[in-house]
Amino acid sequence: MLTVDQALAMVLDLAHPPCPEDVDIQDALGRVLLRDAVSAMTQPPFDSAAMDGYTMRDADLPGPLRVVGEAAAGRPWPGTLAAGEAVRIFTGAPVPSGADRVVMQEDMTRDGDRITMSGQSTRTHIRARGNDFAQGDRLPAGRRLSPADLALLAAMNVPRVTVARQPQVAVLAGGDELVRPGEIPGPGQIISSNDIAVASLARMTGAEPLILPIARDSEESLRQSFARARGAGLIVTIGGASVGDHDLIGRVAESLGMKRAFHRIAMRPGKPLMAGRLGETAMLGLPGNPVSAIVTALLFMQPLLRRMQGEADAGPRIRHGILGRDLPPEGNRQHYLRATLSADEHGTVVTPFEDQDSARLTLMAGAQALLIRPADDPARTAGARIRYIPLTC
Repeated sequence: MLTVDQALAMVLDLAHPPCPEDVDIQDALGRVLLRDAVSAMTQPPFDSAAMDGYTMRDADLPGPLRVVGEAAAGRPWPGTLAAGEAVRIFTGAPVPSGADRVVMQEDMTRDGDRITMSGQSTRTHIRARGNDFAQGDRLPAGRRLSPADLALLAAMNVPRVTVARQPQVAVLAGGDELVRPGEIPGPGQIISSNDIAVASLARMTGAEPLILPIARDSEESLRQSFARARGAGLIVTIGGASVGDHDLIGRVAESLGMKRAFHRIAMRPGKPLMAGRLGETAMLGLPGNPVSAIVTALLFMQPLLRRMQGEADAGPRIRHGILGRDLPPEGNRQHYLRATLSADEHGTVVTPFEDQDSARLTLMAGAQALLIRPADDPARTAGARIRYIPLTC
């Protein structure tokens, strides 16, 4: 069987190049920047006051000085300061020509139009022109845009950016035993939850998910489902065959032209993972077990979607921490244990649950991380250095 790293490399190879589109910056949150954004201006565009106070020539301190005017944000003082003069100034206002110092109002004593420095501060309290960025500076492509990025773009006077089009993901749960939330299950039936989780994970990664009607355990039903998925950039199937994990889905998909990359990998939970390509569409077949579906979506679907949007560092966000309790030797498959996170003086403590039943969604919902144990890992004691994947949004 393939290792997780081998399988992930093959999954990432399924990604098609991202499609660019131009959007207004107010619509760009969470989108991946495909072309460098170039600043149209310098910020600050002038030397500006970093504090409320008075501005003057440093050589004239401690005064006394004569206050000859006032400068505020958007209302600069138009003259040039002469020897012995000062201007009342407010934060963000342009520093007048001839001035090279701003003194906080708390450090000045005023009597009429005369001021004298009474404090001991030696700081200039002036933000130099271009202190933040200059015209022509770039926000580099390849980053997923955050609120702070959008603020920076706005300050750069960049109203529109080129981003990756959001991949469309068709999510297909299959199985005669499944019914939709809100329905009353019949004998032997359960509520379909995996497609909700997988679609949510796709949306969190910047994709546009489409949850398809539940497919039944028949080739005709699956053919109809694949027809509904036509045009999607990625098809993700979940379970769907009582005769064996993905046997029916794989058979139908291959009859429609799917080229399978692999079917099983050496990991737990999630051994029966399928990947391939159906025409121009990438395809992932996730296990039907609830926790296995979520874990494999985290480890393989989300990186694939990130790569489809042009992120170079598309893999799982692996961190390093400290093991919170003793663990026995690991088996021959890489294991992803649900765990909680805490902190002590040595760093982040990762404590796996005692119960790792891969059918229990309550444990998955309570987990804050997946602790990574390599195949054939020896017994570990609390305090050992380990790797983990945080599960925060």
